Amino acid sequence: MSLAVTVFQWIIPIRLIDIVEIGIFSYVLYKLYLLMRGTIAVQIFFGIVALYLIQIIVSVADMTILKSLFSLLNEVIVLAVIILFQPEIRRLLLLLGQNPLVRRFVNSPAQNQMVSEVVDAVLEMSRARIGALIVFERSTGLRSYVETGTIIRGRVSKDLLVTIFYSQNPLHDGAVIIRNKNVEAARCILPISTSMRLSPHLGLRHRSAVGLTEQTDAFVVVVSEETGRISVATLGNLIMDVDEAQLRGYLDDALLPQTGSTAELSGAELETAPFQT
Repeated sequence: MSLAVTVFQWIIPIRLIDIVEIGIFSYVLYKLYLLMRGTIAVQIFFGIVALYLIQIIVSVADMTILKSLFSLLNEVIVLAVIILFQPEIRRLLLLLGQNPLVRRFVNSPAQNQMVSEVVDAVLEMSRARIGALIVFERSTGLRSYVETGTIIRGRVSKDLLVTIFYSQNPLHDGAVIIRNKNVEAARCILPISTSMRLSPHLGLRHRSAVGLTEQTDAFVVVVSEETGRISVATLGNLIMDVDEAQLRGYLDDALLPQTGSTAELSGAELETAPFQT
């Protein structure tokens, strides 16, 4: 066995750095697969693979015209891949940037107070079946979304949040964006997710929550107007039927910020109950 290993290493020399490189490459591929699963990007990826296989056949068969065509495509294929897979690449970078070893901060009394105000507001709106969409800015700036709404810049409080989302308030449609423990703006417009993993029964609030977290590392809380159920969204994932303790835990984890229960959601934890919002 030792001789066989020695011969193999002589033919194909393997260094420790090679093993580390393979591990990193496999991890990145696995994360890309998780991000692409259930989206249109999968079909695009298979299309690119098909083009690559056709190019190999054309090269082996020495088809002059088609070889020239593919040589022109090769000059723009990298740019095309970056454009087509922009959401997936952005989400992968967000995942890699959320390292629990370097992003640990002490929870402040002011933050505890803000979380309590938000939880109290969400629970009251849930009982009264007042629809709500509350966005928490993290490391990714949300200025472009803030500018679509009405600037408020008020301290986060239960009364303010409930008042904003009250159905007779002209600001109740759209999302509230919270930045640095302040309500930055209300009636903000968020991108809508087109993920095929989401139930067709989900409404715009939930799809907007997922859509924003597909493009940024924001954390979003949703209250269904129809059912009063509470959901949270992060990194393109949606957890439904969240209770008070879970909501508080998710907010604490998300706003530290740390990678915890909000950052590592499996496919099994995605939306499971088809209901109208």
